[in-house]
Amino acid sequence: AAAGVSLMTVSRALREPHKLAAETRNAVLETVRQTGYVPNRIAANLASNCSSVVGLIIPSIQNSLYADTIKGTADVLRAGGLHLLLADSGYSLEQEEALIGAFLEQRVSGLILHNTDHTPRAQKMVRNAGIPVIETGDVGRRSIDMVVSYSNYEAAKAMTLHLARLGYRNIGFVGLSVKSSGRARERQRGYFAALKMLGRERNDALVREVAGGLTSGAHAMVDIMTAEPSVDAIFFAGEVLAVGALFEAQRRGWKVPERIAIAGYDDLEIVQHTVPRLTCLRLPRLEIGRRSAEALLQRLRGDEAAVRVDLGFQIVQREST
Repeated sequence: AAAGVSLMTVSRALREPHKLAAETRNAVLETVRQTGYVPNRIAANLASNCSSVVGLIIPSIQNSLYADTIKGTADVLRAGGLHLLLADSGYSLEQEEALIGAFLEQRVSGLILHNTDHTPRAQKMVRNAGIPVIETGDVGRRSIDMVVSYSNYEAAKAMTLHLARLGYRNIGFVGLSVKSSGRARERQRGYFAALKMLGRERNDALVREVAGGLTSGAHAMVDIMTAEPSVDAIFFAGEVLAVGALFEAQRRGWKVPERIAIAGYDDLEIVQHTVPRLTCLRLPRLEIGRRSAEALLQRLRGDEAAVRVDLGFQIVQREST
């Protein structure tokens, strides 16, 4: 009524603007702006059984690791005319299941899941939804649909072998709980595989499973060095753990790498500016986001080809080892 046109004209201006003359289209859009009108997308979604929204579920919004992946995903989806809706599962598979259900109720056009483990009900819901699904946490596991990631197993194995090539004999490992995370499980498995390749005995005194955080990394390093004074290097399968260990070593006067070498997992900005700078794994998190969104858009455009992309990783050697 405010624009002086029919309901159908308003609908076309918002959904198919190319079908209207420029003067009519501009008049409708200007009225929308002036009145603050917001279209009822829920009703439109129910009618079409689909929306212009893609759901992305990550383990924690507080963890800056996921920032690049989110940005890469959002940039590509935006260029493709889709919007990104972000949710935080709190490292809980049950919460991820609830979020998947909530997204599907909103008729999202696709899902991107960082987790590679899911509850049985979550897997069933996703498979029955008939929408494209991409997992980004690891390439090594059987996937629901599409995968764009890197191998946590190969990355951890490569870093452990790298430390051995540098001459370290007693290499420790610190990671998150393998019971709560498939990625943590794969990283620990890669570490043990490297020891086997090197012909070295498995020593559980050199291994710790901890919660995330700086304090956990500090305590794990002290625990290992107390239990096994011969340890000469520790690989932390998490960059915050490694930074916490480095700070604790400095507080205690333990020289790095002379007394203990420290290697981390992600090449975040902070590890490039510690003293000494931390040796770490550089992971293609921005590219994972971009390629995930590209694969999803291709599927929505009718390309049914299987997608399983391993983007690899890089070892960055710095002064901490």
